[in-house]
Amino acid sequence: MTVRQHKYLLDESEMPTRWYNIVPDLPEPPAPPLHPGTHEPVGPDDLAPLFPMDLILQEVSTESYIDIPDEVQDVYRLWRPSPLFRAHRLEQALGTPARIYYKYEGVSPAGSHKPNTAVPQAFYNAKEGTKKLTTETGAGQWGIALAFACSLFGLECEVWQVGASFDSKPYRRTVMETFGASVHRSPSQLTEAGRAFAADHPGSLGIAISEAVEVAGQHPEVKYALGSVLNHVLLHQTIIGEEALLQLAKAGESGADLVIGCTGGGSNFGGLAFPFIREKLAGRQNPVIRAVEPASCPSLTRGEYRYDFGDTAGFTPLLKMHTLGHDFVPDPIHAGGLRYHGMAPLISHIYELGLMEALSIEQTECFAAAVQFARTEGIVPAPEPTHALAATIREALACKESGEEKVIVTALCGHGMLDMAAYDAYLQGRMTDLELTDDRLAAALATVPSLA
Repeated sequence: MTVRQHKYLLDESEMPTRWYNIVPDLPEPPAPPLHPGTHEPVGPDDLAPLFPMDLILQEVSTESYIDIPDEVQDVYRLWRPSPLFRAHRLEQALGTPARIYYKYEGVSPAGSHKPNTAVPQAFYNAKEGTKKLTTETGAGQWGIALAFACSLFGLECEVWQVGASFDSKPYRRTVMETFGASVHRSPSQLTEAGRAFAADHPGSLGIAISEAVEVAGQHPEVKYALGSVLNHVLLHQTIIGEEALLQLAKAGESGADLVIGCTGGGSNFGGLAFPFIREKLAGRQNPVIRAVEPASCPSLTRGEYRYDFGDTAGFTPLLKMHTLGHDFVPDPIHAGGLRYHGMAPLISHIYELGLMEALSIEQTECFAAAVQFARTEGIVPAPEPTHALAATIREALACKESGEEKVIVTALCGHGMLDMAAYDAYLQGRMTDLELTDDRLAAALATVPSLA
């Protein structure tokens, strides 16, 4: 009997010990963030009220690699290296000659990829003397990860959870509280930014960011932590792609033909894709890099590439990114972690350089893919990576028609065991598709500052 290998593992001693910074390898540097008042490039002093200096230096670093501190490596090894799986049963069900691999980040204590950056952010803040971190969370995965990380380094954690997710995912709040965080429904009555909206407003990541930033800016011993979008966050996530490259080699693959990841703010996608883009730029591999976003919040495929605020109230620096407008409130789709009006500036820049592709998919197709994946591979995916799975299945079926034996690598960035309300809605026929209308998009984009 021939034994099929399902998972490719690295020993803890083989875990990468450096994060990869893609910026020095790009043919053009990304546009700098601008001060919201002066519209001049921000400096370290402008960011110091929100972030510790170590993270600020990582945000603007021109070094290709940054060493992972020993204290962070020690925590990482609670779940890292994470496994790379060959999806044999999904391939068989699809009848495809494609070889499908998925990097599974749901093995972390938080059940997602988010601790890859939550842990170093908590570490660097504790090192600088921060007493409390504030943050926002969409689906709750980032809030759980930061609450976990804060518990390890003796920090208080205060979270504003987007209202639609707070209402539909109560057990995510419970997990945050179990790790010691205090959690508020956003918009809340605790901040000026929150009081601008009705108490029953569904909320958005932009509003929740405004609330968390407002509170952090009022106290010198309180800092703000962000789970996506900024360069240092994407940097920390590159351990995903670095491990995946090593594991593909163990699987006997010379590289990937196609790398697929879901995109909301960009951390999961950048973490998987950036090391592969490095290999592409160096001529060692030639993968197609494909981002997949929800049709109801399609910042890459329908947003404008321009400077905009990262939050609704305009507290954050102006970021050059693909944006739907900082006032845009996405429909309350089940993939709460992808309900963000903008895309990470670094990913937006790479998209403009033509180094990657993007498409949007409706949520019913995504959940159909998720159910097929669960019934073949045995893992119930979080709603966010269902977008990548749907695109993976599309490509695998195209390979069935063409006969191509492509190597497809995707990121399963978390499990969906706390998302059963979403699966119930799909299985009971209550889920609908929520495509963004031209009128809504035009109205939101009209609020974007008129900067080049």
